Amino acid sequence: MSKWPDKLVVYEVNTWVWLTTLSRQYGEPITLLNVPEEAVDLLAKPGLDFIWFMGVWQRNPAGRANALKYKHEYQPALPDLTDEDVIGSAYAVGRYEVDIQLGGREGLAALRQRLNERGIGVILDYVPNHIATDHPWLYAHPEYIVQGTAEDLEHRPSDFFAHRTVKGEQLVMAHGRDPLFPGWSDTAQLNIFSPAVRDACRDTVLDIAAQCDGVRCDMAMLMLTDVFASTWNGYVEAPPPQEYWEAMIQQVHAQHPDFLFIAEVYWGKEYELLLQGFDYAYDKIVYDRVLENDVQKLREHLQAPVNFLKRMMAFLENHDEPRAYDKLGPHRSYPAATLLMTLPGAVLLHDGQLTGRLVKLPVQIGRQPAEPINGYLEEHYLRLMAELESPIYRQGEWQLFDIDPIGRNNLTHFNLLAYGWYDPATGDHRLIVINMTQHHSQGWLRLHDWGWLNGATWQMVDVTTGATYDNHSAELTSRGWLVDVEAYESHILRFELVREHVDGALNGNIGEAAYIEAD
Repeated sequence: MSKWPDKLVVYEVNTWVWLTTLSRQYGEPITLLNVPEEAVDLLAKPGLDFIWFMGVWQRNPAGRANALKYKHEYQPALPDLTDEDVIGSAYAVGRYEVDIQLGGREGLAALRQRLNERGIGVILDYVPNHIATDHPWLYAHPEYIVQGTAEDLEHRPSDFFAHRTVKGEQLVMAHGRDPLFPGWSDTAQLNIFSPAVRDACRDTVLDIAAQCDGVRCDMAMLMLTDVFASTWNGYVEAPPPQEYWEAMIQQVHAQHPDFLFIAEVYWGKEYELLLQGFDYAYDKIVYDRVLENDVQKLREHLQAPVNFLKRMMAFLENHDEPRAYDKLGPHRSYPAATLLMTLPGAVLLHDGQLTGRLVKLPVQIGRQPAEPINGYLEEHYLRLMAELESPIYRQGEWQLFDIDPIGRNNLTHFNLLAYGWYDPATGDHRLIVINMTQHHSQGWLRLHDWGWLNGATWQMVDVTTGATYDNHSAELTSRGWLVDVEAYESHILRFELVREHVDGALNGNIGEAAYIEAD
């Protein structure tokens, strides 16, 4: 059994940018080897389980040269950008060695130990689909790369490139690609149907596993046999009998049983990858529904089996997506954060998300602009993270609730989401009610399955605001509880028993609905 809890909070850090920022702050070069203690404490926030150090692997000259061609595209994010700021993509890996400019393998090991001592694990990237165009394998093992023809080079220049081997032979090689888009010009496509490539990749991941506690696997669905065969039909041989990930995860777990595998995955392939051994898969549906502000489609997604939801990793932003505060704005950001943190499954947070950063940084640059800190949003996130330290979210049972309209002409209940957590071990309960819309909304919340209320009188404490509400369960067997929530409000309510059921009678005003009202 894994040593990690069911519900994880992962915090993504753009490593190069983070160290550049610290170096400027402290007025001296900061690497993974000499991060000041106070900076480690600031990074290791309460409630976090993992730090994902994005982009630690060596960037090679070809990747940087390619990035410099697109320097003008990075300037909107960093108006005073210089050539020195352009470092090349973190996802055109030149070699799976921690970049010496970041502190090398020794620096990573030192920082990992400091974080492990604080109870926090380290996650790194693994990019299975492709490598940089000057990775050593292109010279030592050109057969590892999908090969093309002179005709491909002429007619599909965005998907193929010319490569000269150490013997002077010129080959046509494929760029790594997503089948829906042109190739990534700074990458070379690995032939993952080749047994030799699979062995080399396994050895790579085993070496990564010796340095960290888990990997976030980039575009993991590209490795699925049917996807890869369709993308490279006519260029690769017949597939091996076992799926890439199934074999990889089995072999790594044989030596590192607690090693965590997280899949970046889209196209509805989440369940397939979970079956092949991934611990968690990206939940892009939650992201899309929140940005669309489509509460009912989000609700449909949350009606999936809870054991599936527990294996999903929800997010509001990451290095590939626009900043959440930029897309959601100053009002929706708060209830969206409550939703993100209290759903079943893992949570992915991104450095700068908590403080309301607006600028999405290209992964090819190593410096970020100065931006103001939104202290109110940060305080909200920190309260949520502190709340997640309660055992109820890691060992409790989750349930989505139905909400009925309060009247024929009032359909604002469609704007609301409500769900609860129950911990059988402690008897602890949480009720979460969220309104991410601009409309004051009401509805009858059906809590019929919460028989534990049993007619007793309860005080409900809003753990995010400290507000208290005195309620009883008189309406549980008929209409429900009336919830009345202002626009963009959210509540996390902890139940505290005031008076138990006495002689078959309810304590409180019989027939009066319990009422949750926004401040």
